[in-house]
Amino acid sequence: MITEEFITALFSEVDEQLGALPKHPAAHLWPSEVVTLGLLHALKGGGNRAFYRWLTRDYRARFPGLPERTRLLRLFATHQAWTQAFLATPTVLGVIDTYGIELLHPMREGRSPQQIGRKGLSNHRWIVGGKLCLLLNPWGLIVGWACATAKVADNTFQWLVRQFEEQMIVLSDTAFHAAGGDPSNLKRCQRGEWEDRMLVETVLSMLTLVCHLKKVRHRVVSLDSVYERATT
Repeated sequence: MITEEFITALFSEVDEQLGALPKHPAAHLWPSEVVTLGLLHALKGGGNRAFYRWLTRDYRARFPGLPERTRLLRLFATHQAWTQAFLATPTVLGVIDTYGIELLHPMREGRSPQQIGRKGLSNHRWIVGGKLCLLLNPWGLIVGWACATAKVADNTFQWLVRQFEEQMIVLSDTAFHAAGGDPSNLKRCQRGEWEDRMLVETVLSMLTLVCHLKKVRHRVVSLDSVYERATT
């Protein structure tokens, strides 16, 4: 499948879910177009500028209302809640794990007061960045997700498991254990137990190899946003 056909097929799938959302009178893009562009950005990986150059050079005709680059990125941030429509339905069995994202080289840590990344452990090594937590069903589809800075422990994401306490049994590694108690639907697995958990490794490998998410561009945000991300 060539890229143009893939974009058309992706837009069709997105529009099937979001077609009922109205377009704001002042907007240049339909909701389905915004989400399609956001998904393309995630799938292509790389920096924002490179993505925008590629989009305007090769596929501007597909999105005639395409705004300026920074405005497009603000649209992604403003309407990120629209992606909730694509979360999978909870199943009896699920698996959860975290994924470390390096946002900053350790040598550059602390140089900016607006630094988003924080130092923490990921896969037994120190990184400066964030953590993405994914809760998957047996087919590798995302049921729920959360993010925080890399300094938080994996058991910080127990609240995500508790949301499905009456619906799912969630398999995790031992890092999700908390001294204060675990959710009743959380099953901690020792190394080598429950090979079903290997599914999440496949998904995380795709994030690395397809979306290039392991290392992204260095970023800064407001201190308020850093605090919010670290405490949610």
